[in-house]
Parts: sequence; C-alpha cells; structure tokens
Amino acid sequence: MRLRLGARGSALSLAQATLVQRALGGEEKIEFVTVRTTGDRLSAEGAPIGWKGDFTKELDEALLDGRVDFAVHSLKDVPSVLPEGLVLAVVPEREDPRDVLVSHPRRPLAELPAGARIGTSSPRRQAQVRAARPDLQVLEARGNVDTRIRRMREGRFDAIVLARAGLARLGRLEEIVEIFDEAVLLPAVTQGALGIVTRENDARTGAVVRSLDHGPSHAEALAERGFLATLQAGCRAPVAGRARVRGEALSLDGAVFSPDGARILRGARGGAASDAEGVGRALAADLLERGAAALIAASAD
Repeated sequence: MRLRLGARGSALSLAQATLVQRALGGEEKIEFVTVRTTGDRLSAEGAPIGWKGDFTKELDEALLDGRVDFAVHSLKDVPSVLPEGLVLAVVPEREDPRDVLVSHPRRPLAELPAGARIGTSSPRRQAQVRAARPDLQVLEARGNVDTRIRRMREGRFDAIVLARAGLARLGRLEEIVEIFDEAVLLPAVTQGALGIVTRENDARTGAVVRSLDHGPSHAEALAERGFLATLQAGCRAPVAGRARVRGEALSLDGAVFSPDGARILRGARGGAASDAEGVGRALAADLLERGAAALIAASAD
C-alpha cells in the first residue's frame, strides 16, 4: 500500500512534496493528498497571516484523523509546539537559506534610487531593509512567488525580497538579482529547510521517511526553533536566526529588530551539535536579558 503524503496546493508546496516523493520511490510508493489550509486561503485573498500554524492546521488534522500518513512543510511555517500526537520526524538536507532581491529593471539594493518601492510582507525583512536603506519605501507584498513577481513587473514595486530556497525549488533562480549577505539580511529561523511531520505512534511511516533525514540540517533546525520558542515570538515579530553545523560543533547567530530597523539586538552562541536546542535557548536567554522582549512586544502594537 502506498503512503499518503499531505501537501498544500500551492506551486511551491507541490514542488517540495514532489522532491520528497521522488526521493522515496516515486508515485508507485507515495501518493499526494492535497489539503487547502487557512494560510492558503488568506494568502489568496491578500490578507495577513496571523499565526504560522495557519499553513499547517488542516494538514495536522488530516494526519491525526488518518487521511494522510505524513506531511511536508516549509519548516519556517511549522509552529514551535506541534499538536499532541505529532512529531517532527525528519529534516532533509537544507537549501541555501539566504534572502535574495528580485528587481525590475534588474538592480541590486545599493543601486535602487531613493524612494524606490521594495515589497515584502515579512516584518523581519522589512526591518532589515529599513536599516540598510532607510530612504526606500518598504511596502506590503503578499501572495505566492508568481503573484509577487507579476505585481512587481506590473509596476507595483521596483523590487521584492524572496527566499532563495523557494526560487531554487521552483526552478526560477534566474530571477535573482542579488543574494544578500547575512550581515545585511539575516534569514528567518529554519528558512530553506523542509520538515516532515508524522504521527508519533506511526512506526511504519517513520521508518520509511527516516532515510531522508540530514543530521546537520536537523541540528540547525533544532537550534533555531529552540531560539524562537524561548523568545516566545510570533510570526509577526522581526526575529532572525541562522545556525551552522561543522563536524560536531554548532554555531548560531540570532537577532531581534525593532519594526523600523532602528534598534537591533544581535548575538551569537556556540556549542555541541548534540545540544542544538540548548544552544538556541541559551542565545535567546542572552538576548532577552538585553531587552529583546520589548522589541518583540513593539512588533505586536
């Protein structure tokens, strides 16, 4: 019997699910079950996403009631605490997590004229763009990748900021004008990583998908998720984090921003990859001692 893989209906979600399907033996072994989520509906309507679980709630329900055997998500959409009975079983090898600029006409950030309109719905990206170029207009840009690129070409924006990983999985790397240095735009927590969620008691499915787990990527994800969970920051908070595993060691850079980019709390922490979550929680504690909670609270006002 084939395993049933739950995925959202967006082009990016289906591209990610297809990567997993092929890695596990193709259509003969894995069938797709498409589930439309609250996040998909809100995104199609151009409405803001209030909670990252809006992209996972209906898939979680499909898992728990047995309609699907596992689900594939962009890991940055997965809440820090999963519903009871579900587990983050696998993190495949991570894509490059950096942010990129797409512009029309093609110009890097430094060459955009004063007053140029740059589109992104991410408070993290908005804050860092404002810090780097306070003379630009930073505007909300919602919708999927195709929608945002189309609206830019229609003249609503001069440039937009996207994740390189999404463009890579969609086969659209040629759109990139500039890949941002992480000193300019530190990525979102777990950006570029996929997460495979299963039922905690489903040993059969767990055994099948476990072959896709990539130890260093999983450790990076645990560190970054531990960092975010300890900060107790929602999806609208300007928080960034980037872990790197080298051998048995893990390093983590993290930052919290004021919405206008005028205040930045940035720190770093290192430790053993085997204690990845502990490294993330320790860095968050450092930033909280320095006033991160006030910056996070300001983003909710």
